[in-house]
Amino acid sequence: MAMKVLTTGSEKVLFVVNESDKLVGSLTDGDIRRAILNDMGFDVPVADIMFKMPRFVRHMDKKMEEAAKTRILNDRVPAIPVLDEMDRIVDILFWYDFFDSHPLESHVPESLTNPVVIMAGGKGERLDPFTKILPKPLIPFGDKPIIEKIMDDFSKYGLRRFILTLNYKKEFIKAYFSENPLQYDVSWVEEENYLGTAGSLALLKDKLKETFFVCNCDTILENDFNSMLLWHKGEKALITIIGCHKEMVIPYGSLEMSGGSLKRINEKPQLDLIINTGVYILEPEVLSFISPGEKMDMNHLIEKVMERGKVGVYPVYTGWFDMGQWKEYKDSLYLLQNGSNKPKHK
Repeated sequence: MAMKVLTTGSEKVLFVVNESDKLVGSLTDGDIRRAILNDMGFDVPVADIMFKMPRFVRHMDKKMEEAAKTRILNDRVPAIPVLDEMDRIVDILFWYDFFDSHPLESHVPESLTNPVVIMAGGKGERLDPFTKILPKPLIPFGDKPIIEKIMDDFSKYGLRRFILTLNYKKEFIKAYFSENPLQYDVSWVEEENYLGTAGSLALLKDKLKETFFVCNCDTILENDFNSMLLWHKGEKALITIIGCHKEMVIPYGSLEMSGGSLKRINEKPQLDLIINTGVYILEPEVLSFISPGEKMDMNHLIEKVMERGKVGVYPVYTGWFDMGQWKEYKDSLYLLQNGSNKPKHK
């Protein structure tokens, strides 16, 4: 429940109170991420993972707003509670009460040299019949094609160098970027044959000399790429997979058995999963696992790398939109335009 509330809130922080309404802790997506990475599961009590010494200011303090502004700025927190003499929350002051920019925006580097490889060569058969006319990267998403939306999201975090791998209807994509120059460094390589979701990376061995991102061209991820990069470096991983939490309800009653006898019926059980978003961070030495011209999917590459080094997972909880199928495309477009309220399907 806490995760669901946290992902739908705009400020991504919860303040926890006890039965007497006294403040006892705070919870952020970072706290949940640490719990999952420590194998604590999705049903761990909030009290076990919350920060038990949250920052706050007192309502009675004559310089309360000044103190709140200082703490919000120094600690880079999106909000701070205002407490009465009984430690009960009487108000919450937010970053935007004092500053124009978002707290994340103020520490994003102006430009990073790390390249972003966008896999733009597939046929996009799941979006047929659109992709019989246009390549998937150029399918409209609002007033821009999908690939430009992807670039815009990366550029917010200082990532402005993009390398495209092209194959299907590549002339359309090259023409688009030639006729619509963007404020980004955009280049491409061309596959002669379909090499899979990882095979085309072998074409980039001379271009990729530092840590780089890989992104499918049907994946939109609105998250802090700079934090992902820092985490990847800190973990010394060869590959980091960006995963997103998803709740999936099985629309049937499942039977739990033991030795042929029924133990219980679980009606429409809910599964909590971390789904592969199709966004990765790779070290350049990973390219040595791919032979030139070899057809290889990303899953196969990951399995090979796991035998030699660490593959990390960085979980996020919101901001992932799968554009690869019609239903998801329409739902994602609706959600991005209308917020978190899901569309109703007849």
